[in-house]
Amino acid sequence: MTTLRDTDRALVQAAAAVAKLRCRSAAHTLATAARTADGRIVSGVNVVHPTGDTCAEVVTLGAAVTQNVGALETLVTVGDRGRQVLAPCDRCRRLLADHLPALRVIVGPVDAPEVVAVTDLPPGT
Repeated sequence: MTTLRDTDRALVQAAAAVAKLRCRSAAHTLATAARTADGRIVSGVNVVHPTGDTCAEVVTLGAAVTQNVGALETLVTVGDRGRQVLAPCDRCRRLLADHLPALRVIVGPVDAPEVVAVTDLPPGT
């Protein structure tokens, strides 16, 4: 794990802003923001539904592909209403590692998050 850069802190703030603005119901409780190497930010929120949920990381990856922004460099997910920075679930961890093995993920407590390679995230985080 490594400490955050200023651009990483800004990415956490961007995800928190999306969560505050868009996660106002039980249908949307998490927000993800991801940054490309050239500094573009793509974001998304999860979708909770009785037929199956879609994680914010997956929505963000789809948005990045749709917008043709290129490879994502760093990603962070935060919960609504000021909840913590969250690591991707096992399914998302595997998906991100398969599609973006160089991706950096911000994880840890909100007051002291750190950056780890997606391939170094242990299962069950």
